[in-house]
Amino acid sequence: MTQGPLTTEAGAPVADNQNSETAGVGGPVLVQDQLLLEKLAHFNRERIPERVVHARGAGAYGTFTVTADVTQYTRAKFLSEVGKETETFLRFSTVAGNLGAPDAVRDPRGFALKFYTEEGNYDLVGNNTPVFFIKDAIKFPDFIHTQKRDPYTGSTEMDNVWDFWSLSPESTHQVTWLFGDRGIPASYRHMDGFGSHTYQWSNEAGEAFWVKYHFKTDQGIKTLTQAEADKLAGADPDSHQRDLRQAIERGEFPSWTVGVQIMPVAEAAKYRFNPFDLTKVWPHADYPVIEFGKLELNRNPENVFAEVEQSIFSPAHFVPGIGPSPDKMLQGRLFAYGDAHRYRVGINADHLPVNRPHATEARTNSRDGFLYDGRHKGAKNYEPNSFGGPFQTDRALWQPVAVSGVTGETEAPSHAEDDDFVQAGNLYRLMTEEEKGRLIDNLAGALSDVSRDDIVERAVNNFRQADGDFGKRLEAAVQALRG
Repeated sequence: MTQGPLTTEAGAPVADNQNSETAGVGGPVLVQDQLLLEKLAHFNRERIPERVVHARGAGAYGTFTVTADVTQYTRAKFLSEVGKETETFLRFSTVAGNLGAPDAVRDPRGFALKFYTEEGNYDLVGNNTPVFFIKDAIKFPDFIHTQKRDPYTGSTEMDNVWDFWSLSPESTHQVTWLFGDRGIPASYRHMDGFGSHTYQWSNEAGEAFWVKYHFKTDQGIKTLTQAEADKLAGADPDSHQRDLRQAIERGEFPSWTVGVQIMPVAEAAKYRFNPFDLTKVWPHADYPVIEFGKLELNRNPENVFAEVEQSIFSPAHFVPGIGPSPDKMLQGRLFAYGDAHRYRVGINADHLPVNRPHATEARTNSRDGFLYDGRHKGAKNYEPNSFGGPFQTDRALWQPVAVSGVTGETEAPSHAEDDDFVQAGNLYRLMTEEEKGRLIDNLAGALSDVSRDDIVERAVNNFRQADGDFGKRLEAAVQALRG
């Protein structure tokens, strides 16, 4: 079925889309050919700045369903009753690669989930690992600079990567995750997701709890070896994006069982390590995962650019009953993500369909700016006003957090296990002998590309402090490769 005549952007019919207007046959092109100029000008502007991190991604729409009562912990309305469904959009991504990078690489995966709730959008912006390389956002630009292209060589340099990691011992836990079997998922469907940070839930009575989110894949964990990934990345750079899209097209809707670890606020100060440290997990023996929901992806985007590339996520997008924690990485992200999308997509990025709230209207006093859609018509743009404008609720979304101390204090360990190596060692000791072998091989292979011996020695020493056997085996493996 035809859609009718091709038109210009202004809606006028196009007579000839095959030939430019010229001054006679074979003559120079005329500036009056506005279709030509319109097409070329639009083409020059079709791309927007790619994300500095998480540029390479894929997404899908779905449904979150509440499966257990959690109202004793949170007053969030989308979690208010068993069986309640909420529309979602989930964007998967790699971290370091650019927009054209292959999917099958050793890299953490972004797991950014938007809930279109009746109280506004709630964004949970996590990863497929429960921890991260650093614990303070002030180090994030430096860390990412090591993962990106060197300003002199124009390439990713292993010297930079391992120099930073070896000088940042808090990265030891995440690096152990990254170079283990789960460092290269076989697909986006076959990996777990995590909120990673600690967040606050608060209930109707005003009681607050610290929580960590878990998304356990119902498809089972599947991973790639380094050799398998290298082959797949070259043969099919779009492997993970294609797998997700085709699974949904076949009706094989991927799903995750959603759970949460819950810590009463009063227990945080006396816990054996800082519960807001992003380089640490809460052992399940201390705080078991409580299942409360099911996430299913069941609809592909119609247009990848409009819905995946222009989608925006911010950890600052909370709803009543959910809020932040003193996690220093999270605190930095509360600013950085919103600032990134205002630069990258534009000040009115929230007007785009993929980013709009579904069940409620966004009632703000923000006006104008690039691509403002006039949604407010003639309404007043200040508050308070006596013309029926939106008003404040006088009820905070989350509970206040007690603070103490003086500004500028350097953080000092205040918990029994506030060090950088305990959990990395615990993770290593949980692995089977075969898993340890692959971990050692992956790490040794990466370290063999480092040119300076002192960087290698520092890196190996970090793993030695996590576990003596870990460091000893890695040292031997590196020496064997470097000769």
